[in-house]
Amino acid sequence: MSGRFFAVVGPSGVGKDTLMEAAAARVPGLHLVRRVITRPASAGGEDFEGVSEAVFEARVAEGAFALHWQAHGLRYGVPADVDAVLAEGRPVLCNLSRAVLPEAAERFEGMRVLHITARPEVLAARLASRGRESAADIARRLERARFPLPGGLDVCEIDNSGDLDAAMAQLLAALQPVRA
Repeated sequence: MSGRFFAVVGPSGVGKDTLMEAAAARVPGLHLVRRVITRPASAGGEDFEGVSEAVFEARVAEGAFALHWQAHGLRYGVPADVDAVLAEGRPVLCNLSRAVLPEAAERFEGMRVLHITARPEVLAARLASRGRESAADIARRLERARFPLPGGLDVCEIDNSGDLDAAMAQLLAALQPVRA
């Protein structure tokens, strides 16, 4: 038996990390992928391994990533050890960029996309409360949030506009095995 890969996508500020951490606390054996990113570990946000561009490139050359991509001026990698977790039969949650979804679907058979969304006004308020982006940056992020996902994927939409428990119920339902 092998586990299932769940790609978590959605705009910045939508609550992906919060939902992923809450799911891991409630689902025994659920594995959260700790991504490798070319930014300082002190940058905050999700739990990630911060590396230099040179270290990242060396790991690419070594085949250390199951997937890797570039977005927002940074490079992101999913460690290859995710294959061992899936082989153990454990489900895996991984924060991905929508641009890498077609490659991920080819790499991870049976992948399901958990598309986390929120109403624009909710998203704008969350981004503003972080204090990291200007009003223009927030407007650009809101515009990108409207871009569609690539076609041909198994997508489950999860609305995180309101109560966390309601969004968690949707996420937990999406993690359940598909019954024939």
